[in-house]
Amino acid sequence: MLEDCNNLTDSELVDKVLRNREYFRCIVERYDNKLLRYILRITSVNKEDAEDILQDIFISAYKNLNNFNKDLKFSSWIYRIAHNRVISVWRKAKRTPVLFKNNDSLEIFNNIISKDDIFLDLIKKDLEREVGGILNKLKKEYAEVLILKFLEDKSYAEISDILKKPMGTIATLINRAKKQFKEMIVRQK
Repeated sequence: MLEDCNNLTDSELVDKVLRNREYFRCIVERYDNKLLRYILRITSVNKEDAEDILQDIFISAYKNLNNFNKDLKFSSWIYRIAHNRVISVWRKAKRTPVLFKNNDSLEIFNNIISKDDIFLDLIKKDLEREVGGILNKLKKEYAEVLILKFLEDKSYAEISDILKKPMGTIATLINRAKKQFKEMIVRQK
């Protein structure tokens, strides 16, 4: 019988999985909902298709766990696998992704725009519809960093690991995305 995994860090859990593959179920349990939410936020697929993508992510993680670099955070590593899998799905479908759905719009808006910001008063009416439209117009690279930072609550270092871009580039992308987001709000008003 396997011990309870909830008290183990990701690093400890990876060590356990490398000694006993049955512990991989703990990784699945820990990351299942998080990764599914991430997939649904950055794609336009339905839940069933997202679950298929998620299954592929876990299969890939399982197959490549021996190659995991323990100097990195495991969460960044598995999100990188998710990112790559979603990109692969987009390429196969040859379509532009819908990166934000209306139910995420208010949450990311509140994280991007400070409560003291004058834009808050301009946006209150029809916020959900307008913000959702704006977020879908952002460049893919901007949208993804905003999802990772403000919805997935990832640090700059983790986003850097996931997207394989320098941390300075991540900071620049987030700042530009926030600026573009604000400019689009002003133009709509």
